[in-house]
Amino acid sequence: MKIKLDDGAFVPVRAHREDAGLDIRAKCEAVVPARGSMVFYTGVHVELPAGCAGLLVSKSGLHVRHDVTSTGLIDPGYTGEIVVKLFNHGDEDYLVRAGDKITQLVVFPIWHDPVIEIVDEIGGGLRGDRGFGSSGR
Repeated sequence: MKIKLDDGAFVPVRAHREDAGLDIRAKCEAVVPARGSMVFYTGVHVELPAGCAGLLVSKSGLHVRHDVTSTGLIDPGYTGEIVVKLFNHGDEDYLVRAGDKITQLVVFPIWHDPVIEIVDEIGGGLRGDRGFGSSGR
C-alpha cells in the first residue's frame, strides 16, 4: 500500500504487529464538542492494494473512555486526503491534540462479482428476518 503525506501529517502505523488497523493521527488540534462532531483533515493519502477497500473504525479507547466514535469507507481508487469525522456522544468536550490517534484504518478485500437479482422473497438462513435481540442476552 502506498502512502503520501502532506506537510505536518503523521505516518499511519500499527501499535502492535498483529493489529488489524493502522492508527491515523490528527494533524491539528481541535475540540470535539459535547454531543457534537468535528471534522479532521489528516494529511494522509493512500493507494489501496488492488481489490481492497479501507474502513475507518473507532479507536476502542476513545469510544469506551470518552464516548468519541468515527466511521468511514475509503473506496478503491480514491487517493484524496483521509478526512475523519469524530462524533462525541458524551456530555463533556473532548480535546484532540496534533498527533493524537483518532481512528484506525482497516484494509480488507472486497468482492465485485455478485450479480444483483431482484426477487419477491429472500430465503435461507436460520435467523430469517429476526434481528435485534433475537439471539438473546
